[in-house]
Amino acid sequence: MPTGLNIERNWLCTAAFLTLGGFATMFSGGCGGNATGAPTGPTLNSIAVTPAAGSIAQGMTQQFKATGTYSDNSAKDLTATVTWTSSATSVVTIDATGLAHAVGFGETSVRAASGSISGSTTFTVTASALSQVIQYVVVIFQENRTPDNLFHGLPGADIANSGTNSAGQTIPLAPTSLANNYDLNHSHGAFVAMYNGGKMDGADKVSISCSANATGCPPANPQFKYVSPSEVQPYFQLAKQYAFGDRMFQTNQGPSFPAHQFIISGTSADTATSTLFAAENPVVPPNAAPTGEGAGCNAPVGTLVSMIDPSGVESSRIYPCFEHPTLTDLLDGRRVDWRYYAPSAEGLSIWVGPDAIQHIRSGGDWSRVILNQTQVLTDIEKRVLPQVTWVIPSGQASDHAGINDGAGPSWVASVVNALGNSPYWPHTAIIITWDDWGGWYDHVPPPSISNSYEYGFRVPLIVVSPYAKPAYVSHVTHDFGSILKFIEEVFELPSLGYADARADDLSDCFDLKQLPRLFESIPAKLNANDFLNDKRAPLPPDDDDQQRIRPIVVKPSTPP
Repeated sequence: MPTGLNIERNWLCTAAFLTLGGFATMFSGGCGGNATGAPTGPTLNSIAVTPAAGSIAQGMTQQFKATGTYSDNSAKDLTATVTWTSSATSVVTIDATGLAHAVGFGETSVRAASGSISGSTTFTVTASALSQVIQYVVVIFQENRTPDNLFHGLPGADIANSGTNSAGQTIPLAPTSLANNYDLNHSHGAFVAMYNGGKMDGADKVSISCSANATGCPPANPQFKYVSPSEVQPYFQLAKQYAFGDRMFQTNQGPSFPAHQFIISGTSADTATSTLFAAENPVVPPNAAPTGEGAGCNAPVGTLVSMIDPSGVESSRIYPCFEHPTLTDLLDGRRVDWRYYAPSAEGLSIWVGPDAIQHIRSGGDWSRVILNQTQVLTDIEKRVLPQVTWVIPSGQASDHAGINDGAGPSWVASVVNALGNSPYWPHTAIIITWDDWGGWYDHVPPPSISNSYEYGFRVPLIVVSPYAKPAYVSHVTHDFGSILKFIEEVFELPSLGYADARADDLSDCFDLKQLPRLFESIPAKLNANDFLNDKRAPLPPDDDDQQRIRPIVVKPSTPP
């Protein structure tokens, strides 16, 4: 006979037994007593998953429960110990606790397993409630501001009046003009310096670039500034009337080129399976033969963009032309019309996100990229606005430090007013945000750091709609992925599986049961006709790849 025997009993309690005189004496503690060579405890016969055949709307969550039934007819809650899976992760994802997230639209099978025993149930994700009332989504993407810098004194919002520098000194935020005479470094390196391991005290390490012939530049503590509210009243009016987000973060930790990739696809990776992210703006080599573009799939030969790896190192550089799915592909799949309006500026480049996606740039969808940003105004007037729209400003109206002329608030107001006074208004959501922090001080650290490059600093968010909560300040964490997820839910699209998959859907900014609000025009210094009749050549909204056109002088920040 064998000298030892393993016996499984009482829910997989395993003990070592030594056979002696026909009896087995158990040496391991916890199960106790003498035993024969056969299990005496009940065995697991089946698992039931509840709720059975359930259904929720896209964007919602559902907690599942697994109940085990044993050979003695006893039952036990196994929710925390089983392995949970979803047969269609594009519809539902489920974590180890049994909490399911409805990320797509359709049907899946939710399964709970313990060893060879399992149970499952079908689960359906129905149309989001958003899709019942919203038919048009307009994303207005401005440039380079933080809530502390642009919304100083906004009631109910988390806005700082001072900040801390690397010497531990408290620096009061001081007023400056929206159309100032210097720019601030907003590269990934500048993010790392300002973030300083989460201390948020490195803003004074962000370098400054003074405009050519600028006087009094840089001022003292140039990073610790706020725009005088009198200069941005249209923004304040929108924020006070509708929903404002003070926990909106740019998804990436760098400048405009990667940000404009994230706003259309939720990633700046070069391929669908890459672990690298485009981290900076592309660099065009000196004396490169011009192509009329400064980035993207038609950039001059030799143009390179730095890619950051999972360890946080910009370890490689590649040509800035990528190939992976974007939200526009999902829209095409559902036959949802879209357009991307951007200025036709010299060096068409970093602010035109689709330009860096190979199948868009060289395919039929390139016709949906409208290289005249003011055409959005005439398309609204002519009632030919597509269902999903990205609106990119000219440099003059961009809010970008050192290049804008102060027209940004009027530009945004002109688009909002055109929509608000049109038949589109009752079924429209307008999402206004800024592409990156621009190097300005902000006191709120990112909620987490993932993939070494996500997330970045706060940027402002305004949600305008007949169904937006009035005078509401959202303290919920949002990012660019939230905008994509919102659009996915409105048009019943599957998830891209990038930043959108883990983001919220902006639903806290809406009250779909409220009586739709009538639109009231937003006063502004300039109106739609001023922009339509402006014959100046549009400057790109980010001048980082345009330094050959507009020379700048780099100066260090003045110490406090």
